[in-house]
Amino acid sequence: MKIDLNGILDSKRLAISRALSFVENTDNLDMAITDALFQHLGRAYRIGVTGPPGAGKSSLVDRIISYWRNQDKRIAVISVDPTSPFTGGAILGDRVRMGRHYADKGVFIRSMATRGNHGGLALRAQDAADIFDAAGFDIIVYETVGVGQVELDGAKAADTTLVVLVPESGDDIQAMKAGLMEIADLFIINKSDRQGANQAFAQIQSMLEMRHPEKGLWPPQVIKTSALKDEGITTLTDALVEHRQYLNEHGIIRQNFRDRILFKIKSHIEENVLHTFWSEERRKLLDQAMTTDSVKNILPGKIVDSLLKDEAKSPQV
Repeated sequence: MKIDLNGILDSKRLAISRALSFVENTDNLDMAITDALFQHLGRAYRIGVTGPPGAGKSSLVDRIISYWRNQDKRIAVISVDPTSPFTGGAILGDRVRMGRHYADKGVFIRSMATRGNHGGLALRAQDAADIFDAAGFDIIVYETVGVGQVELDGAKAADTTLVVLVPESGDDIQAMKAGLMEIADLFIINKSDRQGANQAFAQIQSMLEMRHPEKGLWPPQVIKTSALKDEGITTLTDALVEHRQYLNEHGIIRQNFRDRILFKIKSHIEENVLHTFWSEERRKLLDQAMTTDSVKNILPGKIVDSLLKDEAKSPQV
């Protein structure tokens, strides 16, 4: 199957859908496709939204969609779900929670499975975002599930990273001191009508004050919202606009674009090397090496050394 580049550039939904399916289900993506898209990238503003299950991320994204649609901006949402261990497919299906935008031609919502990829961001999520960028979408939102250091992939993919928490997230706040504290641009205390919202707000503010950021760097903001009651949404969207302006003024948007290119190059090289390395012959050699009556007879180091050799010799155990 070939990607219909002209159809994508013309923003035809069928061409976009087919390209997304192709990218998501291809283990070793042809770099010619990446190069074809590359000439049309760099216009979209990319936002990462992460947080624990139940924090109301999808409801918050729903409000963000409405804000930008009122400004006639086109929005693409990539909802990165945990992978079902049985089917390999996405198991949360966030499109259900943003259903009112489903018929809007200016909104495209796509669920993708992590396939066990560390960091919560699907292996092909960045490739999918490039398709949306080439198709002329103004805003691309990554929504990932998780809280902690494993969400670093989301920050690499986004220009602005939102960490969504709830008043009951005390343990999560403590756990993320060395993780998302370093990458979050905006902390959102959602469902702030609940008891404990002020304490959570103060806790994060206190942790941020202890960091002593360098002069000129963006100071992460803490915002209280209630997506259900539509409270604090204007404050949130104003902060997004302010952060985007900061990124443009300091040349960070351009640097983010360069970083994504570098990440893509490295990722594709790693994929290609792995795909090439695990030939049928090497898989058989590994199976042979693992065929033993006693696990204690297995010497992992020798097996690795043998597999890395150019000559195809059966690993000695």
